[in-house]
Amino acid sequence: MSTKRRSLLHRDHPWIGRQVEDTATGRRGTLRAIAPDGDKPRPVAWLTPEGGGTEWTTDPDSLDNPAPVTPDTHPGQDQ
Repeated sequence: MSTKRRSLLHRDHPWIGRQVEDTATGRRGTLRAIAPDGDKPRPVAWLTPEGGGTEWTTDPDSLDNPAPVTPDTHPGQDQ
């Protein structure tokens, strides 16, 4: 899936703000950003678990099964 640059080395991704599956771990979480993690050369996906908890990172290629777009997840965006 392609992404493009945003400010502060963050990248746009159509699933930001939505619950997604991290196929590398089998966990689901909210995709918060696609951004660098320290000095690693490739950006990673930053996810938070539903209900709060410790954020984790994964390869953006490991993201799958996004939750549907709703007015709560993306106000003003068509479904």
